[in-house]
Amino acid sequence: MWKKVSTLQYLDLSRLAGIGFLSMGLQKGDMVATVCSTNIPEWNIIDMGLARAGVIHVPVYPTISEESFKYIFRQSGVKYIIVSDQKVYTRIKPVLDHLPDLQGVFSIGKIKRLPTWARIIQLGRKHRIKLEKKLTCLEQSIQEKDTATLIYTSGTTGTPKGVMLSHKNLVSNLTTASRIQPLKYKDKVLSFLPLSHVYERTSNYQFQFSGASLYYAEDITSIMKNLMEIKPHGFTAVPRVLEKIRSYYLNQGAHLKGIQRNIFEASKKLTNQYPSDHKQDLLFLLRKAILNVLVFKKIQMALGGKIKFIGCGGASLSPKIEKFFWTAGLPVYQGYGLTETSPLISLNKKESRHIGSVGPLIQGVDVKISDEGEIMVKGPNVMLGYYQEEELTREVIDKQGWFHTGDLGNMGKNNFLFIHGRKKDLFKTSYGKYIAPQVIESRFRESELISQLMVIGEGERFAGALVLPNFELLFKWLKSIHRIHLKDRHKLIQLPLVRTLVENEINEINESLGAEEQIKNFELVNKEWTVLGGEFSPSLKLRRKFILKKYESQVKAIYQA
Repeated sequence: MWKKVSTLQYLDLSRLAGIGFLSMGLQKGDMVATVCSTNIPEWNIIDMGLARAGVIHVPVYPTISEESFKYIFRQSGVKYIIVSDQKVYTRIKPVLDHLPDLQGVFSIGKIKRLPTWARIIQLGRKHRIKLEKKLTCLEQSIQEKDTATLIYTSGTTGTPKGVMLSHKNLVSNLTTASRIQPLKYKDKVLSFLPLSHVYERTSNYQFQFSGASLYYAEDITSIMKNLMEIKPHGFTAVPRVLEKIRSYYLNQGAHLKGIQRNIFEASKKLTNQYPSDHKQDLLFLLRKAILNVLVFKKIQMALGGKIKFIGCGGASLSPKIEKFFWTAGLPVYQGYGLTETSPLISLNKKESRHIGSVGPLIQGVDVKISDEGEIMVKGPNVMLGYYQEEELTREVIDKQGWFHTGDLGNMGKNNFLFIHGRKKDLFKTSYGKYIAPQVIESRFRESELISQLMVIGEGERFAGALVLPNFELLFKWLKSIHRIHLKDRHKLIQLPLVRTLVENEINEINESLGAEEQIKNFELVNKEWTVLGGEFSPSLKLRRKFILKKYESQVKAIYQA
């Protein structure tokens, strides 16, 4: 059942939470951490209650390592930790005895011998008369430059860094973004990306600011079911989610025959022909209208049938996938930003959009490109700095106030920003050629045969790749074309005909790349890459060093060939 929380309840409960926190002895500038496995309304109430009391919210991913939990809790000096459920509590329990500043742990769900968050609300009711005036004074004393939240980066390359974001950082970003996205009062939004990620958090703020209703998915596996149930007008996603939706569509068409197969192939061909500038001629519009009735309407209905806005960020979205969604009548607006920029820097919008770009800059934000091609940002969205890391802060924010993003890009025609990958991910082959792996990876993920791919080759003669194929499609292909009934992934990647199929696909895509960017050799892997498995960071970025170490023997095989 869907449990509804009204605006009035949200307002009242967050005020009671603020008073409850004060009654527990928390003062302005203290820190409280939350660790939640799913998005829940209680997170918002706690978040706003902390903000009212001037207490700094430290939201933490539930999937990080024990070592990272310990580092974050100790460095921030959190006074209290609020967990969502038993599973999360079990993960953090081993580090609790190592936190000298910790005064207590609360849970949102019921956990034996642990007080629930309802206790904080009860304290708020009990002390309302005594502390309400104090809370009001605290609210009025908060300055826009005060720290509102401390968000730790996912630490793909080392120790997590605590990003200090002020009230001004968050508010400037959410009010600007809310004017761009087309969702209005009484529209519905499905939220499923972690609220501990600044992208989903500020998206939630802007949807509330716009008056839209937020619906939280039960978990990441129930997204499609929940979309059908609530029929939302929009949602935010990372490219991996959109890749999965497109992959599902391609897998469904793999076993079609006869006229149905011809229609499916026509729809697939049309998605590849969608114009990058969105200027569709009459013939394209006519073909799209016909195929909308035959194919695309079904995809729209699978997402609830009312989608008018899909926000996408967190990583680079392949133009091919972007074209697929626009052709299917599902508008995808790709944006760009970092935790350090609260996060939004640029965003495609209804009246100004271009496939492959991350849009024009949002109002109030300036960008310049360094001589090395690095994107530098200045504006009210740029963080205060890294917590207790003054030297690191000086490394990324120069004396003129420009934040060095570490991303490579350029400003194209009509001020559209284009991203070319991370500066730190660039590597050089033994021939001295620089390669930006993210751009190449995005190109290969357009293939229906490839689920994931990581480009390697630092110090080597050529670029190679570790490839995770689309097993569902390959199993169907073996069964229908070659009459081979197989369910074992390891056995599948050993088949010469499977390797030949993938090799031909890679060679075909190679033709669209520069000579030094082409994948000359590869190895197939059979285990899904996940956050829990360690291949992805909590924000779904490839953890390259981890993957290289995990597949050390496969990497050797690529370069010994």
